[in-house]
Amino acid sequence: MDSTTPTQSGSRNEGLKAWLNVMNASLSALEQTLWQGRELAEQAVAALKKVSSGVELAKEEYEALAEEAAQWPARVKRMKTTGWMLTRITARYRLWGIRSAFISKRRTPAALAELHRKNARLFRDVSLSQGGAFLKVGQLLSARADILPKPWVEELRVLQDQASPVAFEDVRQVIESELGKSLKDMFAEFDPQPIAAASIGQVHQAVLPTGQKVAVKIQRPGLEHIIDLDMALLKLFTNSIASMLPPTDLDTITGEIERTIREELDYTHEARAMVQVGDFLSNVENVVVPHPVPGFTRKRVMVSNFVVGTPLMQELDRRQAEGDEDGIADLLGRLLDLYLRQVLQAGVFQADPHPGNLLVTPDNKLVLLDFGCTMTLSEPFREGYYNVLGAALMGERDTMARELKAMGFTTRSGKPDTLLAFADALLSQIQRTAFEMSRDKPNWPSQKDILSGAKNLLAQAEADPVDKLPSEFIMLARVFTTLGGLFMHYQPNIDVNTYLFPHLVGPALSQAI
Repeated sequence: MDSTTPTQSGSRNEGLKAWLNVMNASLSALEQTLWQGRELAEQAVAALKKVSSGVELAKEEYEALAEEAAQWPARVKRMKTTGWMLTRITARYRLWGIRSAFISKRRTPAALAELHRKNARLFRDVSLSQGGAFLKVGQLLSARADILPKPWVEELRVLQDQASPVAFEDVRQVIESELGKSLKDMFAEFDPQPIAAASIGQVHQAVLPTGQKVAVKIQRPGLEHIIDLDMALLKLFTNSIASMLPPTDLDTITGEIERTIREELDYTHEARAMVQVGDFLSNVENVVVPHPVPGFTRKRVMVSNFVVGTPLMQELDRRQAEGDEDGIADLLGRLLDLYLRQVLQAGVFQADPHPGNLLVTPDNKLVLLDFGCTMTLSEPFREGYYNVLGAALMGERDTMARELKAMGFTTRSGKPDTLLAFADALLSQIQRTAFEMSRDKPNWPSQKDILSGAKNLLAQAEADPVDKLPSEFIMLARVFTTLGGLFMHYQPNIDVNTYLFPHLVGPALSQAI
């Protein structure tokens, strides 16, 4: 007699479904590689046939063939390395469902944390060795303590500033091919050692013939050839573990990650965003945004004025060690104001505020760097977000739910309950910040409070998932969860109203008048 319960049967079916997805991910990657090989062979045959048609046609075909052939072995190796890494991580989590049945409840949390750390280290190591989109995704994930287990966040944090630098000769080749001149003709001095190396590019300090100090940002060679494969593998991976994640709109999330990564491959886009945000913030005191040097921006190279500064977290740690609470509150308050201005007033914002992209100058100014990842909000969405914040402060949760729905949030049932749960989560924190906290009496939530709220929200989301998220929200959530993490870590003695109310009350008064 079969004693399997419906719940156990359902779990087994989910496990089988996940395993089939993992196998499909591996086979799809292999199939893609084999078809590339077949296409390469067919291209070689076509090149041979064109010999009789003329030397020039054959030469062109062979040049294209040589370029493709040179890339193909690297693609095979990359597919094998990254695809196998993702499959191993997924398999380990699936096996956990079996293994956990034989572990005591007392031992389970420690064993799961150990598994998280083991998988995170594997993802980290492969991301560092392979670079490209996986390194960028790892950087994005490292700032998402709200959705990832603590061991993942801790292990991925090193991806922010420990990318392997590109060899100087490759750097020289990229610069000279993009700008059309030799390095010595364009720069009086050029430091071959990068001052920063990240997933998409690296930065060198240089001096123009005019004597101006500049930062030269160079894109890593060959990135365009690996992004397609990386993103395909990422989508297959997320599909294979979807059943283990909270029900949500994974397609929008992965699509927004892909959009921002592809935009970062074009430095002309970044230069335009830098100018747009820089112009908007030009009259804001104690804020610095670098500006591109005219004539020195191309798709893979961008030159901007050099700004001296200390990384934000390093400066915050120094002030914390010295007991400078006022200094910490000042920096974080101005950082909050900086992003409220971009989101609520400008409608365009730098969407990657990880600590490496924020500096503090010797004269205490905030420096905003790296505009490769930016987001432009439509006017209706910007107004909707403004209305949501206003409703939160007034305690109007029904209004919040209505505005969220109008902005593009959709639940599976069409009922507002899950949206209200989101509204309540936002409402309680914003109300607490606005009305219960002050500079003299900070009242930051404890980790227990945060976990309790997340648990309640997750339960509601599982009962009636949010099937559709507006793409703008993905970047907004990324920004404000990152900033929220800084505030929670340093817990400044700050009156948030000083920075929040002017951005909400000022426009409201303008509309009333």
